[in-house]
Amino acid sequence: MNDKKEVLDKGPFFHGTKAALTIGDFLVPQHKSNYQDKKSNYIYFTATLDAAKWGAELAASESKERIYIVEPTGEFENDPNVTDKRFPGNPTRSYRSKSPLKIVAELSAWERHSDEDINHMLTSLKKLREEGKAVIYD
Repeated sequence: MNDKKEVLDKGPFFHGTKAALTIGDFLVPQHKSNYQDKKSNYIYFTATLDAAKWGAELAASESKERIYIVEPTGEFENDPNVTDKRFPGNPTRSYRSKSPLKIVAELSAWERHSDEDINHMLTSLKKLREEGKAVIYD
């Protein structure tokens, strides 16, 4: 039986966070979301460094920003929170999965967005939360 699914993206894939993890660890769903006060049913990742930088810079923690190179261990889909709502066609190459992501490396150096851009994004996200519009479909 040949049941080939279309490959959405071949990567490499990145996950931006402030969690201190090691090579070989697995990122799994059901951890507290960085963007909502609840556990997430999915683990989110991207194939663009820019989107991963935002993930690391906006993560809810005072810890060091990190970007990991990850490999999906199961099926994944376009992230509907980004692709359907903001960027049709998925130019950010943002995905989510209910299967773990294996950490295969950590980027040791990368250029952050400017403090001005990060503060602007944080202000925008805060405003969306206050207006009840910061909903993540999970």
